Amino acid sequence: MITVNDLMQHGYTYERTEPMGKNFDPQFKPELTPKEMLELGIFGGVYMRDCRDEFPKTWFTHAKFSPRDDDKRISKLNYFGVPASQTLEQWIKKGWIYKDDPRGWFQWYCRYYSGRRIPEEDARQIRRWINMRRHIAQVRKHCRVGDESCRRGQRQALLHWAYDSRKM
Repeated sequence: MITVNDLMQHGYTYERTEPMGKNFDPQFKPELTPKEMLELGIFGGVYMRDCRDEFPKTWFTHAKFSPRDDDKRISKLNYFGVPASQTLEQWIKKGWIYKDDPRGWFQWYCRYYSGRRIPEEDARQIRRWINMRRHIAQVRKHCRVGDESCRRGQRQALLHWAYDSRKM
């Protein structure tokens, strides 16, 4: 049983019922692991800095985190050097936040990758992940393969969703 005590959850518990990184829904084929995403640079370096006790320490060894204590994102820490996500307040307003994962999709993905399963929520988040493919189509339509200067915001957003947009 995992017990979470961080800035957004106190006493939240869950069980990991699958091996780490295994037994994903057949529709869900992320191209990046949470560790790889954190190392590349996502969410301006402010996401999940206080969650290190919940996940393997190796995930955070080379994570690009903001040195600041506030929640001000530093876009240059993102792989593509641009902002590419909305604020938590905007996510809440749009109804994208599930009670078990108050930080959103990436928190869900980290927990799913770690072995937690919540069937209804997993299905919802996987549908959201699939819907991000429209951005892949736009990058492929408008950019030469490997041109990382093309559509950097969309490429960064795709990284936030475990799509490896460096290869597009």
